[in-house]
Amino acid sequence: MASLFQTFTPDNNEPPRRRFRPVPLRLLIPNLITLLALCAGLSAMRMALEGKFDFAVYLVLLAAILDSMDGRIARLMKGTSKFGAELDSLADFVSFGAGPALILYLWGMHQAGPIGWIAVLVFSICGALRLARFNVQIEDPNAPAWMANYFTGVPIPAGAILLLLPIYLERSGLPNLLSPPIVATAYTVLIALLMVSRVPVFSGKKLGAQIPRERVLPLFVIAIALVALLFSYPWEVLAVGSIAYLVSLAPVAMQARRLAREEEEAKRASAAEASSAPPPA
Repeated sequence: MASLFQTFTPDNNEPPRRRFRPVPLRLLIPNLITLLALCAGLSAMRMALEGKFDFAVYLVLLAAILDSMDGRIARLMKGTSKFGAELDSLADFVSFGAGPALILYLWGMHQAGPIGWIAVLVFSICGALRLARFNVQIEDPNAPAWMANYFTGVPIPAGAILLLLPIYLERSGLPNLLSPPIVATAYTVLIALLMVSRVPVFSGKKLGAQIPRERVLPLFVIAIALVALLFSYPWEVLAVGSIAYLVSLAPVAMQARRLAREEEEAKRASAAEASSAPPPA
């Protein structure tokens, strides 16, 4: 027993071993932003349950802003990790898959009865499927080059913002054709199907990587003007922006199809040229 005890007891002269390795700060900051986005999404649900739909929408927008920051900050700080990617997907489902659907349901879709709840379930399920497909496509090495600037289907944060369009229209005083519960239910199913569709959607992942010097000041002015408009006329800006996004889906998809055809034709021409070349001596 004594020898066995000595086997597992460290030498007194040996420095104590650390049980856990320290985690670099660059790995913690992006995950902290993701958790803040998750808190915003959960708080949006609470606001909806209390009938404070304005605050609920604002919190969903805050979650979307934080969600757009965590990935970029992780890449800038070289703090990407598998854990962060999984955490981001879980936070996205809560903040954009479940939260906005519950907000819209409590706002007016509950008046449609079971059909309204079924639409909520369809939206949440399509959001989960959209996230799963996105995670799989990230690791696809055989993806065509033109897909670097496009998503397959509407991303779930954009789908969440589009879903709340009936609330934007009601608060802004603009004509609200989506106010009837049945129409809002059909609109919810439409946004859900757009998320799981194969429609190419511009991603903007490479925007801002390199900006020409002559465009820096105009971009600053445009960004400040947009922020000022959003604070002054939030519902009008959100409503017009959502409608413009929906309208832009068709021309963006047509452009992506054209790029796909051009890339395919280039590959065929390259293969034909390689096959017609004389064999080396």
